[in-house]
Amino acid sequence: MMSAAFSLLAQAPAGAAPQSPSMLGGLAMPLLLIVMFYFMLIRPQRRAQKEQMARLAALKTGDEVIAAGGIHGLVTNVSDRTVVIKIADGVKIKVEKASVVSVTKKTDDPEVVATEVVSS
Repeated sequence: MMSAAFSLLAQAPAGAAPQSPSMLGGLAMPLLLIVMFYFMLIRPQRRAQKEQMARLAALKTGDEVIAAGGIHGLVTNVSDRTVVIKIADGVKIKVEKASVVSVTKKTDDPEVVATEVVSS
């Protein structure tokens, strides 16, 4: 058996080098991975970040929100960087806008907001 392998090696031309992959073939896989990462991870994350920034910019008095830490409340005042949230009767907290995780209910009618605040 060994002699068969040696005879095959002896028949191979001495100057023949193994084929090396082309430069394009070597770069195709990393480029494909970068493109996949962009479309599967980076692009959706940027889209979600833009949507969150739009929600925070549209935040207004009367919106029911959930802040970081699971605090549920009603927005009573909005400034450039902070939001005042009413979490119970006579209890208001001031938090950064960035800590607002989601807006659970938006009310456009100020009379509805006033009756909800009074009835709470």
